[in-house]
Amino acid sequence: MPVINFSRVTKRYPGGYEALREVSFAIEAREMVFVTGHSGAGKTSLLKLLPAIERATSGTVLINGQNVGTMRLRAVPFLRRTLGLVFQEQRLLYDRSVFGNVMLPLLVTGQPPREAARRARAALDKVGLLEREKASPITLSGGEQQRLCVARAVVNRPSILVADEPTASLDAESAGEILEIFRAFNQVGVTVLVATHDQSLVARFASRVLRLDHGRLAP
Repeated sequence: MPVINFSRVTKRYPGGYEALREVSFAIEAREMVFVTGHSGAGKTSLLKLLPAIERATSGTVLINGQNVGTMRLRAVPFLRRTLGLVFQEQRLLYDRSVFGNVMLPLLVTGQPPREAARRARAALDKVGLLEREKASPITLSGGEQQRLCVARAVVNRPSILVADEPTASLDAESAGEILEIFRAFNQVGVTVLVATHDQSLVARFASRVLRLDHGRLAP
């Protein structure tokens, strides 16, 4: 059974603008898939349907067999714990250290502090930031801040990692480092879905590409 399944999904905003129109696709476990398309093609709208940040106007979005569109609000936090989310708005907490930013999702879910600390450091180690754990996020470079976002996204050991333009503000070298991290997670079994307009990254890392054109999935 696919871990992500879109069936004739349409997303219409107030005023009648259709960001997505009759989009259907399935993603199997352990795939690494890229979503590409021009600015305004619907990439961000598509990704926001996965954690129920937004809901589809029509059609069905299934995550691990669960219908996201009919999910009750109190069930949404449990859905999001199965997803690692890296969106363009980083929302790092500058009043906390690098370590504190990664610890927070674990404390929110009730992890014992000692176990949370161990997992936070393991996540920082995977993205190459363990030596910066005491630093303030504001002192990190752009690439390091994005790696911190990845550590925070994966600390709950999600089965699916979703990233929206994760390299948009990075130089080519830093962008490649972020995608190498994603590929490493994919190689140990995490399903990865990345939206990007950077065709050089698509050519280098993608084994499968979904192309959006004005809200429709291109053939």
